[in-house]
Amino acid sequence: MLPHDPAALGLSLPLWSVFPFAGLLLSIALLPLFAPSLWVRHYAKVCLAFGVPVAGYFLLRAPRELLHTVLEYASFLILLASLFTISGGILLRGTLRGSAGVNSAILAIGAVLANVFGTTGASMLLIRPLLRANAHRHRKAHVVVFFIFVVANIGGALTPIGDPPLFLGYLRGVPFFWTLRAMGLLWAVACALVIGVFHLVDRRAFALDAAADDVPATGGDPDTAAATGDSRVPLSIEGKINLLLLMVVIGAVFLPTPWREMAMVSAAVASAWKTPAKVREENEFTWYPIEEVAVLFAGIFATMIPALLILKARGAALGVVTPAHFFWATGVLSSFLDNAPTYLTFFSLAQGVGGTQPVAGVSAPLLQAIGAGAVFMGANSYIGNAPNFMVKAIAEEAGVRMPSFFGYMAWSCGVLLPIFALLTLVFF
Repeated sequence: MLPHDPAALGLSLPLWSVFPFAGLLLSIALLPLFAPSLWVRHYAKVCLAFGVPVAGYFLLRAPRELLHTVLEYASFLILLASLFTISGGILLRGTLRGSAGVNSAILAIGAVLANVFGTTGASMLLIRPLLRANAHRHRKAHVVVFFIFVVANIGGALTPIGDPPLFLGYLRGVPFFWTLRAMGLLWAVACALVIGVFHLVDRRAFALDAAADDVPATGGDPDTAAATGDSRVPLSIEGKINLLLLMVVIGAVFLPTPWREMAMVSAAVASAWKTPAKVREENEFTWYPIEEVAVLFAGIFATMIPALLILKARGAALGVVTPAHFFWATGVLSSFLDNAPTYLTFFSLAQGVGGTQPVAGVSAPLLQAIGAGAVFMGANSYIGNAPNFMVKAIAEEAGVRMPSFFGYMAWSCGVLLPIFALLTLVFF
């Protein structure tokens, strides 16, 4: 039996215990690229092959740690599934043509809504209307990539509701509105830079589509649409009861377990019961994206147990002391590990560093850096934050040919890393 204390447990684990986690990440990255048909048919078996031995080891040697992970995974999946079910019952109708201006406006709106509905809720609410608005375009994968950057990640940095790491900070004593005050300018600059780059990229892509006669050169100008006989549908919302149910899920976040999960499940059941079938059909709603996320993250949660324990026990050896160190250390690990426990690990590490303006025992500049690293850099890979993979799955189901794991990271490294470097120079 391994020690019960997580720190002692992390010290006792060998480094090779993270190999299953590394193997699963490589499988997620490489198999869809080199053996796509094999991956589609057998990805659940791959997750089981890596996850079951680790789960079995901890069941025998440290059952408390495994139980803790199982409960975390159940809470995580119930939140995602409830938001997925409820948002899938909200149908936004209206004629939107996916020009660079319209797409940029949707990203900006999503960045704001991410702080009200959470990054998962905002992503599920807006991704389908965005896909419909760009259905006429040939070059549109980049639109989804930037949507993941902004709405599924960076946008949720202002409130504890926005992203799970910040909520954990709130539970550890960080005042609710502290993130809004401390992160406001940083959030605005980061969103403006990413959306600005997107606008330039999308204008270029739209021009290439227009030159190839894939879309009208007007980009959906109303006068041209009228002249060509295009019918324009006014903006409207169906399934409005789901907006209320969405607020129930958000409010439930503040309840203790198991009441939190019971409220979320009840809201999802009410949505499935009360939403007319035609609304979900018009939304092209299916259960496949949440099924894929559930299977993949079951494997990820199981295999990352040793990695998180080792990090928590030996994190001080990383030499992380300045805000810039905390921003990049938290961010890089949040790109591949779940960003919520990564946030807590560096939160605990920062409490021992000291510094000025303490907030919940952590120096304010360090806490700002930890929060920004966990939220922002979850965008660096498909598995950095749960909504990333869900958005990818919904887009692919809608016929968008999304980049591979490494293709996506080429976008994130090319666009986000220079912006994060600039933010480091200005803020950290």
